[in-house]
Amino acid sequence: MSLNIETIQQENKKTDLPELRAGDTVTVNVKVIEGAKERIQPFKGVIIQKKNVGVSTTLTIRKITDNVAIERIFPVHSPRIASFEVNRQGKVRKSRIFYMRDLSGKAARIEKRDV
Repeated sequence: MSLNIETIQQENKKTDLPELRAGDTVTVNVKVIEGAKERIQPFKGVIIQKKNVGVSTTLTIRKITDNVAIERIFPVHSPRIASFEVNRQGKVRKSRIFYMRDLSGKAARIEKRDV
């Protein structure tokens, strides 16, 4: 890659990120612009996948609202993301927990990780 692209990418990287792993329950505060107003909308769910590719790092977060599952992919270093908050650390054996899509109710619970 060009030296200019690398410097721009390093400038846009966030440094105040908590440790984020698959299985963690997080709240992502997203900046939403509606017309001339800007507000912060929280999205709380479980991280089912994390892709590490430098500035292009993304998190796939899954939540269930009114028995409807919603998965959303968040670019970690995006300026639209206000902050990440880790609510609960989960203990899982895999880095990509797509098996959560097939589970419901009590079976979909993730055990808490001891830190």
